[in-house]
Amino acid sequence: MKYILSIILFCSALFGATVHSDKWNSGETLLTFFEKNSIPQKLYYDLDGRTKELTDEIVAGVRYYELKDENGSIEQLLIPINEELQIHVFKKRGKYQLELIPTIYQEHLRSFVLKIKKSPYQDLLEKTNNIRLAKEFILAFKNSVNFKRAIQKGDRFAIIYKQKMRLGKIFGSPIIEAAMIETNGIPHYVFNFNGRYYDEKGRGVEKFLLTKPLKHIRITSRFTLRRYHPILHIYRAHLGVDFGARRGTPIMAAGDGRVIFVGRKHGYGNVIIIRHNSVYKTLYAHMSKFRRGIRVGKYVKQGQVIGYVGCTGLCTGPHLHFGVYKNSRAIDPLKVMKIAKIRLYGKKRKEFLKLAKKYKKDLQKIISSSKKPIKYEDFPLLISLNSGGER
Repeated sequence: MKYILSIILFCSALFGATVHSDKWNSGETLLTFFEKNSIPQKLYYDLDGRTKELTDEIVAGVRYYELKDENGSIEQLLIPINEELQIHVFKKRGKYQLELIPTIYQEHLRSFVLKIKKSPYQDLLEKTNNIRLAKEFILAFKNSVNFKRAIQKGDRFAIIYKQKMRLGKIFGSPIIEAAMIETNGIPHYVFNFNGRYYDEKGRGVEKFLLTKPLKHIRITSRFTLRRYHPILHIYRAHLGVDFGARRGTPIMAAGDGRVIFVGRKHGYGNVIIIRHNSVYKTLYAHMSKFRRGIRVGKYVKQGQVIGYVGCTGLCTGPHLHFGVYKNSRAIDPLKVMKIAKIRLYGKKRKEFLKLAKKYKKDLQKIISSSKKPIKYEDFPLLISLNSGGER
């Protein structure tokens, strides 16, 4: 409840106070932001190691909110780290304090159907102005539909998806639950089951596969977006997997891609970031050193050595922090490394077929409900409130 109250206080009309919203600058760190806004840097240095690591996860372009007094001094500050957690900076008895609190958002289940005029990507983008949704739709059908040759004008496509909203604006990545696209009048379906896409027979349609970044894997810390510590009474998160290894152990690129960052990040120490396609990128942290020749812009192959295990940044021993991001959202690396051309069997297949049958009926209902294209606002299936403060 205190987290909900803090947001109400943040947005309330205080005498002489104003709420300001802006996008996080590329290259900005929490330290440089504190310095620029006259917030004591000691606030950062007093944080524990895990929280310092999380501050390096603030994504450029994310929208943050600040409450300023009549003199322009920050009274409260909300900066999302990911879709589940945000940094809350506030004044108490005249001194700044910092805590991690759940991100409060609304989650809508939406649906729509459109006739193709230009391309599924362009038509979807023009109707929703949601570039992440357009990218996710193409990704869902990428390996089962030839978008260049099979798609014709007049073919239809339909989507059922979840989208978070924060203070009236789109927040985070959409999740497509079910989708259909026609090619020459023939429908093709995909359904989301436990975070992966399958066709209506339960066959996996994703081919993207990451390999292990180290030859010998010893997991010392697993991925978690948000976990409430029952003893410390604070929220902890770990947006990657830690692999324990000896100092100097070679680190390999988990997939083909282009290097987009080589350098130092405060809590993560020496870091390399590789972009694999328009959706996925991987992060390798705490390296002792980079392999010679690895630089921004270089294309690397899966399994190619890019650096060596170390203990730079904030760590208690040599290890590799390995992060995977889908549309800039941290996801569990262990799940992505298992994605391949797979098929469901047994109990899971029965669960999937039941879910797919329901969503297929919903899609057919959406398509047959109108002869004209339906804008996504016109056909809300469900609107629910999700307060991240629940635990």
